Amino acid sequence: MSPRPHACLTQYLVWRRLQRGQLEFLWSLAGALGLVLGHPFDTVKVRLQTQTTYRGIIDCMVKTYRHESLLGFFKGMSFPIASIAMVNSVLFGVYSNTLLALTATSHQERRAQPPSYIHVFTAGCTGGFVQVYCLAPFDLIKVRLQNQTEPRARPPGSPPPRYRGPVHCAVSIFQEEGPRGLFRGAWALTLRDTPTLGIYFVTYEWLCRQSTRDGQDPSPATVLVAGGFAGIASWAVATPLDVIKSRLQMAGLKRRAYRGVLDCMVSSARQEGLGVFFRGLTINSARAFPVNAVTFLSYEYLLRSWG
Repeated sequence: MSPRPHACLTQYLVWRRLQRGQLEFLWSLAGALGLVLGHPFDTVKVRLQTQTTYRGIIDCMVKTYRHESLLGFFKGMSFPIASIAMVNSVLFGVYSNTLLALTATSHQERRAQPPSYIHVFTAGCTGGFVQVYCLAPFDLIKVRLQNQTEPRARPPGSPPPRYRGPVHCAVSIFQEEGPRGLFRGAWALTLRDTPTLGIYFVTYEWLCRQSTRDGQDPSPATVLVAGGFAGIASWAVATPLDVIKSRLQMAGLKRRAYRGVLDCMVSSARQEGLGVFFRGLTINSARAFPVNAVTFLSYEYLLRSWG
C-alpha cells in the first residue's frame, strides 16, 4: 500500500525545508568567509579615506600592526558577520526576483534564454537600492569602530576608547545623534550602490557568457573569475562615493559639519585635491576579487540547488 498523497507532500516539504536550512547555512558561511578574508583590507581602506596620518597602504598597515597588533585589522567585524547573510539575501533575492519580473524567465531557463544587459543592470540597481537600508546602520558602526586606533592593551591611566563594542557604539550613536544618526551617510551609500551594483551584475553576466557555451551553466572556475572581476569593476566606479560615504559617517563623531554629499565632495577636493576621491582604490580592488568570487560561487550553487 503506497503512502497517502498528503503524507508524501509533508515529507517532501520537510525535506525541502531542511535542505534550504542547510543551504542558507552554507550561504552564511561563505559570506562570513569572504568577509573575514576582506576585512583587514577594508580596515586599511577606511582609515586611508578618513584619516590623514598615513602616507599610504604600507604605512597604514605597519602602524596598525605596531600599535594595535593583528587584532587591529579586525575591528568592527562582528556586526558585518552577523548581518552578511541578511544583506546578501536581500541583494541577491531582490536582484533575482526583479530579473524574474522583467523577463518572466526562471533561473533554470536563463542560460537558454539569457536576459538583456538592460534587464540585468536594472535588476542590479534595484537590489543595490533596497539593500542600502539594511546595510546602512551596520556599515556606519563598522566604520566608527575601524577608526578607533587605541591598542587593545592600554597603558595605565590612558583614556578608554569611545566605543566599547558594536552594541555600545549603536546605543551611543542613537543617544548622541538620534535615530537619524544611525543612517548617517546613507544617501551617499545609495548613490554608491545603486548604479555600481548594476555594473557589478552586468560585468559578471557578460564574463560568464563570454566563457560559457550557449545554454550551459558556467563552470565553478568561470564563476570565481567572473565574480572576482565583477567586484573589481564595481569598486573602480564606487570608490569616489565610498570616500564621501566614509567621511560623512565619521562627521558626527568629529562634529564636522558637512551640509550633504555635494558639500563633502567640494570640501574634500579643496583641502586635499582630486586624488582624495581615489583613496583606497588599490586596496579595494585587491579585496574585491576573493570576496566577490566566493560570493558569486555560493549564489550560483544556491540557485541551482533550490531549482
